[in-house]
Amino acid sequence: MFPESQSITAHLPPSILPTTHFCKPSLFLSKSSIATHFNPSRPLPLRKSLFRPLKCSISVVSEPALLESTIHHRPFPAEVSRTIMELSSVGTLSTLSQDGWPLGIGVRFAVDAQGTPVLFLNTFNGQFSLDRRSSLHVQLEQCGLRTPQCTIQGSLDKPEDRILLKKLQSIWKKRFGEEVNEDLIYIIAVECVLQTEDFTEDGMWIPSSDYKLANPDPLRDFAKRIVDEINTHNMEDVHRFCNVFIDLDFQVLEAKMVWVDRLGFDMRLSSPQNDIFEVRIPFPREVMDEKGVKSSFNGMSQLAWEVEKNYHVPDFKKVKQLKKINAGDINY
Repeated sequence: MFPESQSITAHLPPSILPTTHFCKPSLFLSKSSIATHFNPSRPLPLRKSLFRPLKCSISVVSEPALLESTIHHRPFPAEVSRTIMELSSVGTLSTLSQDGWPLGIGVRFAVDAQGTPVLFLNTFNGQFSLDRRSSLHVQLEQCGLRTPQCTIQGSLDKPEDRILLKKLQSIWKKRFGEEVNEDLIYIIAVECVLQTEDFTEDGMWIPSSDYKLANPDPLRDFAKRIVDEINTHNMEDVHRFCNVFIDLDFQVLEAKMVWVDRLGFDMRLSSPQNDIFEVRIPFPREVMDEKGVKSSFNGMSQLAWEVEKNYHVPDFKKVKQLKKINAGDINY
């Protein structure tokens, strides 16, 4: 079900980038660079593309899961859960207290290579019952607009193997920069995972095998920085993406990027009727690093600008699926 090394060139959608471009400033160029390369008062000659086609070597999942990912242009729920756990370090641990009541406490955690939560509990014996069934709820705020969540169900166990405990100590020190007593280290043996896109939304249950074999998103460590940069300095391009790549029947009053991952990016749009929508715009092809994501954004920005100026006839399919966000689902 999970990662096999094979090429998926035939499965990926064709690139939406044309082979030739008129010159339009890059999203990630400085203002001085833009002044040097772009003069709107002069005619724009036809020239070769400034953007080279992306080249990458990709390890992918087996065919049924691959079709799900490429058709919807979204990471698998197991990948999203692994990404949430990698980017977060605090959550709510819930289990039964000694008197039988459910009890939730805030905890710090790290994760091992398979996403297993590692906890340091110095008051464990005095609070929890002998029933080891527990859950760890973790959430990740994305640019103040959305809060995907991950709830891990499993058994709260105390490892006894000394070699394993040394490894868990090392994981904790790498995450938090501190030594901990190995006698107070616990893990949650994952049995199943509930992944939820945002507050009030239905979740999806993920088998432990899928969760353990999934990879966190390769863009996770710099996704927020790129989204903040674009929302701060490139709003003109964000609105142009809406007008060019999305099939809309209303004028967009406000648009913001929510998050970016290896397959594309999510945006929030507002209409004149004050309705809020979320939409997914896929990349021309999968990206695996910061250079790749910036190259894709610059290429899409270039294409959108050419289409808007009627220098290029759109020969790609526009995104038609919009998700309406209810007022109670909006983060403030």
